Amino acid sequence: MYFGAHISAAGGIDNVPERAAALGCEVVQFFSRSPQGGAAPVLTPEIVTRFKADMKRCNLHAAYIHTPYFINFASENNRIRNGTINIIRGELERGSMLGVDAVMTHLGSAKTIGLKQGLAMTIEGLVSILKDYRGKTKLLIEIAAGAGETLGDTFEELATIITGVEKKLHKKNVLNICLDTQHLFASGYDIRTPQTLTKTLNAFDNIVGHSRLKLLHLNDSKTNLGSHVDRHENIGAGKLGKKTVAALVSEPRLKKINFLLETPRDSKGTEIIRELKWLKALRDKS
Repeated sequence: MYFGAHISAAGGIDNVPERAAALGCEVVQFFSRSPQGGAAPVLTPEIVTRFKADMKRCNLHAAYIHTPYFINFASENNRIRNGTINIIRGELERGSMLGVDAVMTHLGSAKTIGLKQGLAMTIEGLVSILKDYRGKTKLLIEIAAGAGETLGDTFEELATIITGVEKKLHKKNVLNICLDTQHLFASGYDIRTPQTLTKTLNAFDNIVGHSRLKLLHLNDSKTNLGSHVDRHENIGAGKLGKKTVAALVSEPRLKKINFLLETPRDSKGTEIIRELKWLKALRDKS
């Protein structure tokens, strides 16, 4: 179990490792391209070499790329749907160049076409991305908070997508999961006590499978259980609280899962530094 945060790649991806280490990160997440859109910055051999060297120099154990915000497999707009497929495949290839462990993505919304068709389109899109992919960077689906007809906001939907993709590809273990604590809570999965955390993890294990869980986004929540609203809060300042986080850190099934903060922060990263120190102290005690 290592702790880290989402770090800005402003000025170049090769700036990420040093920025992460300065805040106390042991693992790091970043955007490899603008989350709002536009062409991806070119990864020159010099940038790739520097990034890999700085990951080692800064003693960072793993790196993860988050896809842009406009991803939607279930869009009726062909430009958006095809762009989603091309961008995620491109991020996997870029991740493989950089030696990144995984790319994580949301799936989009089926509000204009309905859940059944949305799931089918998502499965087809993921198959297109993965059918001839040979890189080492893995693809993770991040559970959503569930606003509107958002795809992938329940364990059942995640399992349906994984099963559908792997059946069509005739392959196993090509898709895995990133759980986000705020999204889980907003989607109606209670994790506030050791008992409800155990119940939720048991449900995940039974429906999706524990081996699929590869990463955890650690965020407190501004909104209530089942709100279906994606609003992150600093650790201990929201509806989940520090006791929830302490239970997560001490949970035996999560001992080999890395945790990444996506909590609010100031320009100096003061909150990240404080939260990471607290998390490391918790880990040392457990």
